[in-house]
Amino acid sequence: MRHGKKFNHLGRTASHRSALLSNMACSLIEHKRINTTVAKAKALRVYVEPLLTKAKEDTTHNRRVVFSYLQNKFAVAELFRTVAPKIAERNGGYTRIIKTGFRPGDAADTALIELVDFNELYNPNAEEKKATRRSRRSSAAPKKAEAVVAEAPAVEEKVEEAKADTTEEKTEE
Repeated sequence: MRHGKKFNHLGRTASHRSALLSNMACSLIEHKRINTTVAKAKALRVYVEPLLTKAKEDTTHNRRVVFSYLQNKFAVAELFRTVAPKIAERNGGYTRIIKTGFRPGDAADTALIELVDFNELYNPNAEEKKATRRSRRSSAAPKKAEAVVAEAPAVEEKVEEAKADTTEEKTEE
């Protein structure tokens, strides 16, 4: 009987399950999103979120604890260098699971698990890119031209001053 056993065993032995979750966590940290089954995504979320919390404080001890779970120094470096600064202000809930339908071969329920702060589509706090709008020339175009014409004499005066300075230097030599 399975009384009191709260986590999903995923049909694997303990060593196989820990290796699976470790490798999936490394892939998630490296690629920021992965496709898998819903059951594995839920198990991965339970596995990786405490590691992300530990990564928020960059100490040698936390690095060693995270390395004991991941066993991949490149994933640990990526986690502490790029992921941790982005999730520093977030209080938990670092991952998002989006169900994507059923796998064609065996009809397994699949999902996309991703790091929340690395998705630009859903993240409202992300830096907004300036949209460049190109419109036809209208009444706004002559106003810009007038401003350029007004600035042009100042530029010409600076150029003439620079030429005068260089000619003075040549005459001194």
